Amino acid sequence: MIDRARRRWRLALGRYANERLGSLDGHDGQLDRSLDFLYSREYQKRGIKPGRGPGSLDPTQMNAINWLGEARSLFPESVFEVLQDHALDRYGLSDLLNDPKALDALEPNQNLLKVLLGFQGRAQPQVKDKLREVAKKVIDEIVERLRTQVQRAFAGRKNRFRRSNIQSAANFDWRATVRANLKNYDPERERIIADRVFFNSRERRHLPWRVILCVDQSGSMTDSMIHAAVMAAILSGLPGVAVNMVLFDTSIVDVSERLTDPLETLLSVQLGGGTDIGRAMTYCEQFVEDGDRTVMVLISDFYEGASPRALYASVARLAEQRVKLIGLAALDSDGEAEYDTLIAGRLADLGMSIGAMTPDRFAQWLAEIMQ
Repeated sequence: MIDRARRRWRLALGRYANERLGSLDGHDGQLDRSLDFLYSREYQKRGIKPGRGPGSLDPTQMNAINWLGEARSLFPESVFEVLQDHALDRYGLSDLLNDPKALDALEPNQNLLKVLLGFQGRAQPQVKDKLREVAKKVIDEIVERLRTQVQRAFAGRKNRFRRSNIQSAANFDWRATVRANLKNYDPERERIIADRVFFNSRERRHLPWRVILCVDQSGSMTDSMIHAAVMAAILSGLPGVAVNMVLFDTSIVDVSERLTDPLETLLSVQLGGGTDIGRAMTYCEQFVEDGDRTVMVLISDFYEGASPRALYASVARLAEQRVKLIGLAALDSDGEAEYDTLIAGRLADLGMSIGAMTPDRFAQWLAEIMQ
C-alpha cells in the first residue's frame, strides 16, 4: 500500500512512473488502466509508442466504447465529464460518436454539444438522428435554465400610476402610504398609524424594440454561439420584440427566419473559417428601421481577419443613427473571454459598450437598455 500523496502522483504520472512510485492494483489498478487508455495518447502525439508492459492496455483489451462504460462506473460524475470532454475534444475518439449505444452512455452537457456541432458533417448516417436527440436534450436544458432568467429580467417595471391588490414588499409604495396617513400621526407614540396601505402594480412590457444579434461562428466562439441561439429563441417569444440573427465568418448566414428552434439554428453553423466582422455588421445595418428602438449586439472575439476600416465605418454609422451598440466578447457560463483589446477599445471609442458576461447578466443588461 502506498501513501495517499504517492498514490495521487502515481495516478497522475501513469504507468511510466512504476519504477519509482510502484504499480497499482485492485480498484486503483482499474483507475490507472482507464486513465492510461485515454492519456497514453498524449505520448503517441509526441511520437512515443507505448510499450505493452504489465500495466498496459492494448487495443485487444479495451476499445473506446468499453472504456466509456468503465470510466463512467469508476469515476465521480464531475471527473467523468472531464475525461469525456478530453476523449472527444483533445484525442478525437470519434468511435464514441459513431455508435448509437455509445451515445446513450455519454453525459449530455454543453461541452458534448460543442463536439457534436463540429462532428455533425462527419457522422455516420445511422447515428445522425441519435446525435440530434442528444444535442436537443442539451439545448432544452439550457433553454429551461435561461428562459426563467430572461423572463424575470423582462417581466415588467413598476407602474406608480396604478394601484395593485398584490401586497408584497417589492411593490410597497411607502411614499403614497405616508402621504395618505399623515392625518393619523400619533404625537404621543411618535408614529403614523396607517389605515390605508398602497402597493404599486406591475405592467408587462410591450416594447417596440428590435434586437440584432451578429454572431461570430469561428471555433473559439462556440459557447457564445450556443447561448446566442438560445437567447434569440427566448427573446423572439417576448411581446413587442423583433429579433434578427446573423452568423458569420468570412461568409454570412442569416438565420432570422428559424429562431424558434435553437438546434436548427446551430445546425446551420459550419465551424471554422476566417473572420470578416465588418462585412457582417454592414449586412446587419439593413435591419435598422428606428435607431432609438434598436439594439445591435456583436458577439465576437474582435479578431478581425479583414481590414477593420469597414467595421469601424459600420459602427460609426450605427452610432449616428442612435442604435444601442453592445459588443460581447463571451456568452459562456463562466464569463471568461479572450479578445482583441485594440479593436474592442476602438469600438468603445465609437460608442459601443464592450462586455464579457454570463448569459443571465447579459439578459439583465439588455432589459436595462430597453427600459
